[in-house]
Formats: sequence, structure tokens, C-alpha cells
Amino acid sequence: MQYFEDMTEGDVREFGEYTMTREEILEFANQYDPQPFHTDEEAAKESQFGGLIASGWHTASACMRMLVDNHLSESASAGARGIRELKWIRPVRPGDTLTCESEVIETDPGEGPVGTVTSRLTGFVDGEPVVQWTAEAMFEKREAE
Repeated sequence: MQYFEDMTEGDVREFGEYTMTREEILEFANQYDPQPFHTDEEAAKESQFGGLIASGWHTASACMRMLVDNHLSESASAGARGIRELKWIRPVRPGDTLTCESEVIETDPGEGPVGTVTSRLTGFVDGEPVVQWTAEAMFEKREAE
């Protein structure tokens, strides 16, 4: 179990691998982001993207799942205060495999039983960044047990 005290500025964690499928891209987009370049392969070919791409929200959600599976589920996570600086850097296409990296950029013990860890999460495809955000996550302190 990783607590607030176990996280320090500069810590980098690489994790996860998730391949985006055509079916998933279409399903997510049809439900949550029904723009033609996410839902219609023919229309997507005529768009600035030249083909079907995943919604940025889908890409971020896949990275969030990897974060939970590979870090938060093994920590004393207590939720988050929010995210900022969310950027969709490059389109993600069917068959692309995402990986993630999280870097701690600031820690604040604050008052009380939880501290705040500000981290920058970056999702990559073939080593190139595709999504990035900064999150202010809360973690229980060890002595608060």
C-alpha cells in the first residue's frame, strides 16, 4: 500500500498497455461524443483527420483505467480535487496501443488525514504523447490509519 508519504516530487511511474479497438471507439463515441470523425468511418475519411479517431474523452478514460489498475488500486487513494491543463495532443486510431506515465510534480501535506499529490499524466502511442493532464489527487497519510 502506497501512502501520501511514499510519493515525492520527481517520482515517475510508467504503466499499462491498452489497445483501442474500432468497435470500442464507435461504441464510446455513439454514446458520449457523437461527432462524425468518431462515429462514421466514411465521414471521418473526409475530415481533417483522414480516418476514424477515438474521442479524446475515450482516450483519457482508457488512461484513467490504467492509472487505477496500476497505481491507485495499490495506494491509499482518497479521490481527487480535480484536473487542469487537459490536452489532446494527437489523434488515437483503431489499433493504437496506449501506455501511460505519471510524474509527481508537487506534494502538499495540508492539514488533516490526507495530503495532495499533483501529478502530470501522459498517455503515449508509439512513444509519442497523445493526451496529458495535471491532477490534484488526495492520498491518505500513513499516520492517519
